[in-house]
Parts: sequence; C-alpha cells; structure tokens
Amino acid sequence: MRILRTIETFLPYVCGPVNQAFQISNRLESLDIASPVLTTYCDIEPGLPSQTLIEKVKVTRFKNQFRLMRYCVSLGMAKDLKNFDILHAHNYRNFQSDLGLLFAGLRRKPFILNTHGSLLGYKKYLPKGMPQVPYEIYDKLTFKSVARRADAIVVSSEFERNDAIEFGIDLNKIHVIPMGIDLPRVSTEKKKTNGSPLRLLFVGRLARVRRVELLIKALSLMDFPVLATIVGGEEETASVAKGGYVNELKKLVEELKIEEKVEFVGPKTKEELCAYYSKSDIFIYPSLYENFGQPILEAAAAGLPIISTNVGVAREIVIESETGFIVSDEPKAIAARVCDLMNVETRKQMGEKMKQKVVADFGWEMVMQKYIKLYNSF
Repeated sequence: MRILRTIETFLPYVCGPVNQAFQISNRLESLDIASPVLTTYCDIEPGLPSQTLIEKVKVTRFKNQFRLMRYCVSLGMAKDLKNFDILHAHNYRNFQSDLGLLFAGLRRKPFILNTHGSLLGYKKYLPKGMPQVPYEIYDKLTFKSVARRADAIVVSSEFERNDAIEFGIDLNKIHVIPMGIDLPRVSTEKKKTNGSPLRLLFVGRLARVRRVELLIKALSLMDFPVLATIVGGEEETASVAKGGYVNELKKLVEELKIEEKVEFVGPKTKEELCAYYSKSDIFIYPSLYENFGQPILEAAAAGLPIISTNVGVAREIVIESETGFIVSDEPKAIAARVCDLMNVETRKQMGEKMKQKVVADFGWEMVMQKYIKLYNSF
C-alpha cells in the first residue's frame, strides 16, 4: 500500500496539522507502508532542498507560482501525483487538496481529507463581514467539492464532527480520529521549594483567537506568588487578521504593573517544550476557538491539571474538578480556579487522573490503528 500525503506547508515549520501529517507518515513507514509527503515552500526557508528525508519520511517540496492567503499554487506538484493507492490531503481551501482530489479522481483512487478545523473554524475566530469573504467566495466558486467529494473526511473531535455535518458532509463519510501524542511525554514529579511561585503555563502560537490577554488580566487579580510562562511566537490565524498582538500583550502587562508575574519566552523546540511542561504546575488555555488544541493534550500528557475555555479537546478530557476546570472568558473565573489548585496534592491527583485518560484515549498506537482501519476500508 502507498499512501501519498499532501499539505501546503511542512517541517521545519511546526503547527498542529504539520505535526500530525508527519507523525502519521513516519509511523506508516515504520510499518513498511510507504507514505511520502508532497508539500511547498510556504512558511519555510526557500533555500531548503527540494527533496529530503525527515526520519523515515520522504519529503518533496515544490515552489509556489502564486500565493493568496494560505492558498499556495504549486503547479509542479502535478507531476508527482502518481503511483499511489490512496491520496491523503491535509487542510481544506488549499491548492494541494484541490489538486489531490483532481488526480485521485483521474486515477480512480480514494481521496481522504483531514480538515484540521478548516471547514467552519474561520466563522468562530474572524469577525463577520469582509474578513470572512475570501472563505465564502472559495466555497461558492468550488461548490465545496473537495470536502463533499472526498471518500472520507477525518476530524479530530466530536466538536469538529459537528462542524462537518453543518458544512454539509455526508455523515457516513466522517471519521473521528483524534490527534495522537507520545506517551509518556515528561516526568510528572513536581519539585517545589518553600516560597517559590505557582507556575502557570500557556503554549501555542500567539494569535488573537488564543485570548492570552485573559490570562494576563487574571494574573493581576492574584495576590500570591505566581509566574505565568507564555510559550510561542506571534502568528496570524488568517491573512486578514490584525498584527502586533504580542506587543499589545506586553503593553498590557506594563499597564497592569505585573511584569514580575509574566515571562514571554518565544517559540520552543519539542525538547524544550518538554522541560516547560515538566516544571509547570497548571496549564491555562483561554482560547476562543480550537478544533482540537494540541498543546492542551501535551499538557495533559505531562500530568498538568488544565484550566481551559470550552474548546477543542478540552471538552473531552477536562472532567470538572477531577482533571481540571472549564472556565468562561472572565479573568476572575480563571483566577478563582487557579486559587482552587494552589494545594500541591490536589494538583497531583488531578494530573494523574488526566494522564490516565490521555493514555487510554490518545496514545499513538490507538490512533494509528484507526488510520490503518480507514485505509484498509477501501
């Protein structure tokens, strides 16, 4: 079996869809199932080689002739869309998925689409009006054909499944396969010294949809030693989004006079992230919208209790007062739940329950079994 994978951007660029695409192909290769990746130079250095091997995955990059928002036209990819049993595309509203559907149809091969929250997510985090127009135009011009004509649609959560149904996808085509995670990720032992601050953690690309300002405002309400580490670099979730978000966050910290309570450390590697999860006490995620939310799962695997808004995978793994808390978008609600977790034994018990749930539901062995079953169904 040969599973050809397409995605508009790939490693060394790191984001949720890229990580999942890589992990699936790499694990398939370990099972002696060929799964090369076709991608472009979108978001990566143009000087990188056009062909490379990343662990076990053969990656071919193509130059873009044109780019509009995330729509990266790479005509050269057409010559490599051959010799496959299944074409597995990642993300909707991109040229690579459009081209993949065309060539899968020409060769009468199955076409699978992982949506990664791209069907209706824009309606959740972009204001109504002009910012949403490019997405609506694409859907009208294409009649949503890439999603509707796919032989299978893979979504990562029940929340995203509901989006797919609302979008008009045939229920029988929808497969819920969560994002996987390596287990165990880090040690769950937390060594605290007397007088050390309670360590809060946020991890994620810093975009307005993540609403990190809610965490910052919550910190101003805490009258005990606390330090919030914010990991991630600024990135727009859409080309029409307003920039300068990180500078606004830093200005807010200054205005609230809580510089000693916040540190911005920028983006980190996978190995560096493990260290941050290991030394933190509580993970906080105040996002407006997530189809899944990989950092939430990573923090859970590290044995951290979660305080999150009702988004993505938090809906499935946060059991109120047992593994964490679902909160509103009120800073005082976040602050109150942090106070509830000041006791180290409470955090330890919650963290252990959280990790057990992640092991049972999101380990890669289980995830890959679902993908193999899907591939073998054609």
